[in-house]
Amino acid sequence: MKEFLAIKQEAKAEIIEKRSKFIAEVFYVESIKEAEDLIAKVKKREHNAKHHCYAYRVIGETIVERMSDDGEPSGTAGAPILSMLQSKKLYNVLVIVTRHFGGILLGTGGLVRAYTEAATNAIEKSGTKKMQKGVEIELEINYQDYENLKYYLNKINGKIILSEYKNNIKIIIQIPNFYIDNFILNYQNLPFKIEKSKKGKEKYVDI
Repeated sequence: MKEFLAIKQEAKAEIIEKRSKFIAEVFYVESIKEAEDLIAKVKKREHNAKHHCYAYRVIGETIVERMSDDGEPSGTAGAPILSMLQSKKLYNVLVIVTRHFGGILLGTGGLVRAYTEAATNAIEKSGTKKMQKGVEIELEINYQDYENLKYYLNKINGKIILSEYKNNIKIIIQIPNFYIDNFILNYQNLPFKIEKSKKGKEKYVDI
């Protein structure tokens, strides 16, 4: 997949339905392991809750979709969360909705509405952004060129991931594939001097 929609930031939303509290949390994930680790973390943190229902979609060699009702009636929690993610065409996203039971049964229709509403509210708070295949590059530049680098990256939808300040500034940047060849082949024409560089791993980056 060359391009897809992802969440812009992690977010949380809560709703109360007949004394039950539904807490929806949304995360950006890049692997099944990352998603499963977050699910385990939330379950441990919210260990007093009765249900931790979730759905996620992850891009790998294929698109992986998984969901769980976690003890709720079949099809009332994980499926509507996943359906919402599919309808919004979101990928590399995990939504966990934790339910603290309030003592009143909601019925299947009530559960579907509650889980969908909580998850949708969290997604709306997170916002969305476009992702595209790109690459990370390690650079080393001098201090006087740092602002020129930032200005240039802003024009090509690149961004600085990490900066380490020593004799020079060691930086890790991300650049969409659309710009990468021109960036690497034309170091001498850039508005700043690169002391050292190393092309890193390919990954999806913001555009």
